[in-house]
Amino acid sequence: MSGKHRLCSHHLAGYSKLRSPTHIPLPRPRQFHTSKPTSSALSLSSTLKTPYLNLNSIKSSKSSLFFFSNGRWASEGALAYPRESASRDANVALDASNELVRPLYTNIDVSLDVSTPYPPPPLESYKPIPALTPKRLLRAYSQLSKARLTTLVVLTAMSGVALSPLPATVPVLLATALGTALCAASANTFNQLSEAPLDAQMARTRNRPLVRRAVTPLHAAGFGLATGLAGPALLYAFVNPTTAILGAFNIFLYAGVYTPMKRVTVVNTWVGAVVGVLPPVMGWTACGGRILPSSTYPIELFPPSFLSDLPLPALELVDNPLSVFALSALLFAWQFPHFNAFSHMVRDSYAQAGYRMLAVTNPQHNALVSLRYTALMLPICSVITPLAGLTTWVFALTSLVPNLMLLRASIAFWKSGAEKEAKKLFHTSLWYLPVVLGLMMFHKQGMAWSEWLGLTEPKSALGVPADVVDPSIDKDKET
Repeated sequence: MSGKHRLCSHHLAGYSKLRSPTHIPLPRPRQFHTSKPTSSALSLSSTLKTPYLNLNSIKSSKSSLFFFSNGRWASEGALAYPRESASRDANVALDASNELVRPLYTNIDVSLDVSTPYPPPPLESYKPIPALTPKRLLRAYSQLSKARLTTLVVLTAMSGVALSPLPATVPVLLATALGTALCAASANTFNQLSEAPLDAQMARTRNRPLVRRAVTPLHAAGFGLATGLAGPALLYAFVNPTTAILGAFNIFLYAGVYTPMKRVTVVNTWVGAVVGVLPPVMGWTACGGRILPSSTYPIELFPPSFLSDLPLPALELVDNPLSVFALSALLFAWQFPHFNAFSHMVRDSYAQAGYRMLAVTNPQHNALVSLRYTALMLPICSVITPLAGLTTWVFALTSLVPNLMLLRASIAFWKSGAEKEAKKLFHTSLWYLPVVLGLMMFHKQGMAWSEWLGLTEPKSALGVPADVVDPSIDKDKET
């Protein structure tokens, strides 16, 4: 649409504030009717029977009342049809009650080319907010919780349970999963409460419940508060206080620290990586595992058998604080190729909303950081994890295949910086984590799958058949 903008000097100062913190210019504002409509626009609207939107009669909730308002516009009398008897002369005058305005850029004086008028949207495009039925309410709760992200958080917490050397009962396992899910739902809800105005600016997030007014901000805050109290309380009552404290701290770290930092500094990515590390640590502590070394539980190293003079019983799985560190380090490093590739794909939306991401401020460094942490996962999997006794040394070999594939994708992304390579790296990171965690569980120290499947005779800690150590086992078989 052709036309010229004549911007007031005081509006130019206000418009400069709308630019992203990285000084990437926002898309040029659309040319709106802000003064008297042209005769061509009036005639076209009369022909199409399209109403003009008179925003002078709309009473919006005050910004200070956003949290407590019902989030709906009081739009009675907001739609006004143009006069049928309007003259086609360019000097048609309308009274002040039917002045045509738009909600944005009201200080812009626009001169439109009468040959290409911009008609207002049709009446059918304004849809009422649907009633909040139980089905829609459950859907809104699922979206507030970010169900897929919450599921991933619970799965990583369960990996900590599975890799723990200590057993866990079924009630503890279920309480850990449910408590972790409630904590994640609370953190995600408070995140959306803080970012609702910014979510409305991005195509990826503009369909979230608070943006489309499916629930009120007060309703969402109540849901976030309820889940935020229920999650740690459940973990405290049925698991242990350490896991409950970690769950409550993760809510605070995600909603209270990481969320506001996204618009301030690129360090938010590192803080978000710490948030992703805590769920597997919660799974580890849920089984009674230690996360800090002490005189009773010191850090132990388990070198390969050909380099060790230790007797075989010392190689059995123990509660080693270094094991949970190895698991946490893997999860921490994985988040950088995963998120940096994703943020590169949506960097335009992040820039428009004003988020301080490396993909926006320095795309080349964003790819370099991704490559660094991808390379770091090689020694984590091949050295630290088996050295901590979390897995056998066979894992050092089997984990090379997924690690090298992820490293190859990360190098390609670093060299080209193209969105195509970012997508490849992102998709590779999606299957990398479950594959590597599955390999860790398969090669878990002390997990003899051949004995569990009945392919070989069970052995004692001394490495000899169990019936030699305890003859009663052989008698039980005969009976």
